[in-house]
Amino acid sequence: MKPLLVEMTFDFICPWCLIGKRNLERALGTLAKSRPDVPVELRWRGVQLLPDLPAQGVPFMEFYVQRLGSEAAVRARQEQVQEAAYHADVDMDLRRITTMPNTANAHRLLELAMGQGSARQVDALLERLFASYFEAGEDLSQGELLLRLASQCGYDPRRLESALYDDGRPYVGREAVPANQAVPSFLIDQRPSLAGAQPPWLMLAQLQRALELRQTTEACPA
Repeated sequence: MKPLLVEMTFDFICPWCLIGKRNLERALGTLAKSRPDVPVELRWRGVQLLPDLPAQGVPFMEFYVQRLGSEAAVRARQEQVQEAAYHADVDMDLRRITTMPNTANAHRLLELAMGQGSARQVDALLERLFASYFEAGEDLSQGELLLRLASQCGYDPRRLESALYDDGRPYVGREAVPANQAVPSFLIDQRPSLAGAQPPWLMLAQLQRALELRQTTEACPA
């Protein structure tokens, strides 16, 4: 059977992307139990939400106060995110984040890594990048950090150095993704299916619908 293609658009600085990834994994786990005959291919489509950030990033709290209006508003938004993360079983400590990073190098590094490692390695690197930011509060604009995380996933960091630039140039992926693309968003079998960190049951319903559409298409005469 042709693999069910699931593509997720994301940025490393979006907490809803990590929550969405975890919800997708739960949905896929449930699907695998009911339809073990269905192989699944995952593709990660990076988009840089803030391409105009300086290469070294900006202070995290200052950025959000400017966007939301006050520190109290920032704290309220963080509590909302932490609550959603808790229910999705996602480890997240927003209080440790001090820098809103430029994610261009992180996206380029992951894209280059996709062509050099297994699907398991790619997922491990993606997880480490998310954890580095949302759990440890580390600055994903730092090339040394990115190469160290890649090395921990079995990559040769020397083969990934070409992804890193010091000038903050925006990330342009191999596959065209609109700059205003909502994240997270999901394509299933190349059809837009979901936007936002939807609950696992809704993701599962969309996966099952995609399989039903396949059956309908295959049953129709040419």
